[in-house]
Amino acid sequence: MSGAALIASGLLVPTVGAAGIALAGRWPDLRESITLGTAALLFASVLALVPQVLAGGRPQLFVLELMPGIALGFRVEPLGMLFALIASGLWIVNSIYSIGYMRGNEEAHQTRFYVCFALAIAATIGIAYSANLLTLFLFYEMLTLITYPLVTHHGDAEARAGGRVYLGLLLGTSIVLLLPAVIATWWIAGTLEFLPRGILPPGTSNATIGLLLALAMFGIGKAALMPFHRWLPAAMVAPTPVSALLHAVAVVKAGVFTVVKVIVYVFGVDTLAQLRSADWLAPVAGFTIIAASVIALRSDNLKRRLAYSTVSQLSYVVLAGALLTPLSVVGAVLHIAAHAVSKITLFFAAGAIYTASGKTEVSQLDGIGRRMPWTMVAFAIGALSLIGIPPAAGFVSKWFIFSAAAAGAQYVALVVLAVSTVLNAAYFLPIVYAAFFRAPAAGSEAHGEAPWTMVAAMMVTSILVLGFAAYLGVPLALARALAGA
Repeated sequence: MSGAALIASGLLVPTVGAAGIALAGRWPDLRESITLGTAALLFASVLALVPQVLAGGRPQLFVLELMPGIALGFRVEPLGMLFALIASGLWIVNSIYSIGYMRGNEEAHQTRFYVCFALAIAATIGIAYSANLLTLFLFYEMLTLITYPLVTHHGDAEARAGGRVYLGLLLGTSIVLLLPAVIATWWIAGTLEFLPRGILPPGTSNATIGLLLALAMFGIGKAALMPFHRWLPAAMVAPTPVSALLHAVAVVKAGVFTVVKVIVYVFGVDTLAQLRSADWLAPVAGFTIIAASVIALRSDNLKRRLAYSTVSQLSYVVLAGALLTPLSVVGAVLHIAAHAVSKITLFFAAGAIYTASGKTEVSQLDGIGRRMPWTMVAFAIGALSLIGIPPAAGFVSKWFIFSAAAAGAQYVALVVLAVSTVLNAAYFLPIVYAAFFRAPAAGSEAHGEAPWTMVAAMMVTSILVLGFAAYLGVPLALARALAGA
């Protein structure tokens, strides 16, 4: 199959799958079989593109030229290839997990959930394969709108309030900040196509580049740079599989993916480094890392703690991108992948705890590891990874980021990374300790593990976390191809 056909299949398979899921809504087993089959077919389609991209090819598909220099088109480059692999691969695992969660909690509107999830993945693939800023922006907005029904799934006052914050901040930042940056970029450069060394013409002033960069970085609200981060904890009113989608599979990854793609393909790493237009970005990312970690440390609600952990971890990617070296770009790309497998494991564990025991607060987890050993071992693996303990995935990506900061004598970045690592340990390790080494509270109900599909999904992602170094070859090759390293 040609590259263009594979790109088309990546967009069409989840879209057609969503229609099939909707038609099978009256038959849950069939509906979920279609979900799993669609996810597997999409992953196969994405995987088939990897050899071409690793060989230096850039498969493309152009659909429509809207006006000179502006087209709806797709081109698969290394960063998009990795993002598509993450989204399509984790969709399979998340679908397995969702079967146990949605049935175990007797959730309403399950067909709508699976349909919206499939459409969200289709939008994510559109973002990953985008050939230019216009295509990326359109699918970026589509992802926001499609995930809104997932965030407000429960339909109660709390869900609606969380949904308003979610929609308001994400649409507000993209329309008020990102869209003007896109329009101004087209006006200055005469094109919106992604090019390896950037598209801004020589002679563009430092002030202009700095302003465009600020509009873009804060306009990419899904990256959750402070102060535009509150949508992420607000969205925790959603069911846990949706939280996993938001934090690991699609939404926040679309944010940091866009940050890296804009830095590399619109502004150009060398241009930003020479003009020092991005000097402000590293301190903003560093502040977000530390402040979000402190909030996570003080949060007793487990999903809220994980949400602010995500806000912090996303800014590792932004910080690495802002260091503007090939090595730091490699670290940023690898952390997108490492955070995905680690954070989905943590959210899977949180959902399993809720399904089996109804517990939602960190202070309620004393001794729970004795009753849910598989779940809490998975939680511990995900936590140790994000702290940066070898050989887990988070250690690998953080090693590259630390190395880039050290090589560039970026002492502020090194301090931020060191302090945040201590804070990561401070808000994760007490949970693990309490789960395994404290006695359960008197009178607490006995319970076992969550449904087996949920446990199986956690085991798969835990293996991915621990085995990251073993399959590092493809992600590292794609990251180096992007960075020119």
